[in-house]
Amino acid sequence: MELFDNLLMGLTTALQLNNLLFCLIGVVIGTAIGVLPGIGPIPAIALLLPFTFGLSPPSAMIMLAGIFYGAQYGGSTTAILVNVPGETSSVVTCLDGHEMARQGKAGTALAIAAIASFFAGTVATVVIAVLSLPLAALALKFTAVEYFSLLVLGLIAAVVLAHGSVAKSLAMVLLGILLGLVGIDVNSGAPRMTFGIAEISDGLDFVPVAMGMFGLGEIIANLERPAVMRVVSQSIRSLIPSGADLRAAFPAMVRGTVLGSVLGVLPGGGAALPPFSSYALEKKLARDPSRFGKGAIEGVAGPEAANNAGAQTSFIPLLTLGIPANALMALMIGALMMQGIQPGPQIMREQPQLVWGVIASMWVGNLMLIIINLPLIGVWVSMLKIPYRLLFPAIVLFCCIGTFGLANNLFNVWLMLGCALIGYFFIKVGVEPAPLLLGLVLGPQLEENFRRAMLLADGDFSVFLRRPISATLLALVAVLFLLMVFPAIRRSRQEALAE
Repeated sequence: MELFDNLLMGLTTALQLNNLLFCLIGVVIGTAIGVLPGIGPIPAIALLLPFTFGLSPPSAMIMLAGIFYGAQYGGSTTAILVNVPGETSSVVTCLDGHEMARQGKAGTALAIAAIASFFAGTVATVVIAVLSLPLAALALKFTAVEYFSLLVLGLIAAVVLAHGSVAKSLAMVLLGILLGLVGIDVNSGAPRMTFGIAEISDGLDFVPVAMGMFGLGEIIANLERPAVMRVVSQSIRSLIPSGADLRAAFPAMVRGTVLGSVLGVLPGGGAALPPFSSYALEKKLARDPSRFGKGAIEGVAGPEAANNAGAQTSFIPLLTLGIPANALMALMIGALMMQGIQPGPQIMREQPQLVWGVIASMWVGNLMLIIINLPLIGVWVSMLKIPYRLLFPAIVLFCCIGTFGLANNLFNVWLMLGCALIGYFFIKVGVEPAPLLLGLVLGPQLEENFRRAMLLADGDFSVFLRRPISATLLALVAVLFLLMVFPAIRRSRQEALAE
């Protein structure tokens, strides 16, 4: 009964007129940025963070969540019609979705993608609601000792699942933690790594760093890419799939939803893992794997369901434990902190309307998406005609206004522009910046919980191994490290990420 009471409370919050409006704004912006190649949900949310400052916490989080899962829908449109993925999670949809469009089945591919996303979104909302209560109850047993071990596990998992070299990802996590520790030490009052700059005595502001490194850095890199597109919109004849199409796609939707729901919860999983894993699974299970890449409907249904389910279940660690599963969830934590809410295991108890409102809004938002996506397909396709060179100056202008408005000082603007250059440099040298963002967000929490644990145990380090939950979490960390040491497993990881 508690679950239904909570869901009812969440629906009451989500169906308030202002929250419905911000949910609609979020899913429309999300679809638009999903459609426009090169502007993914991470840059978009990083760029929009300052504009949520004046909103109530539920409205801000409902809108940002809408942008995230809205982008999963929008990304499939460009993947199918243009063969250019709007964002990372839609890359795999290009393989069979665009091939279906070339065969005159663009309408069927778009409809199956939307239905699969809606089905997965609905199931994932139920999964979040069901898992939230036991996880929140478990979280209440956490003290600073368990929380420190959980943070370490989250950061190491982010390293293991990040693309590219493990050493580079580890270095980025450590750099992020160091940046997170900049500012005055709350215990001693001594400044740390401030170099005499008064503006960073309270620590580096999260928003300019995220906007520069993930928003502008990514957008500068996109300016170098060719903008040649060929839209296959003339072949959209009917948006109603046949019974045979639905029967062929449904098992793939179910498998994609289950796989995406599981992988979405993993720390550091990112947006690409669920759809790529689902595509590989469908290809392996198919009677005739040679159909894949030539317009197989399962190659659209499975990955689309997986990416939407993964996008939504990645909220579970954030809403129950206060731990971000990926860089985008780290941005969500930044949004919570801007609203004066400290993320952590207590959030479900202290902010039930916020948590259940966001969960219920996901179903409402998914319903909005299926209503606005299919009938408005022509509008979304016409957005592809906007030259990227015209979007860039407008984005930079809005970023500068938003960053300046945070604290009414120019330092944040210069910090954002400096971080944009650093983010662009990371992209050019092939270093994934997502682990840095996780380190930046989790660094202060890591330090705070470590200090508290040491105070509780009178400086005895063995407390991390004496408590069962903490010992289990650290054992998992050790297993992950050991797995990365074996050359065969390291090669398998590199091959899997390359594929």
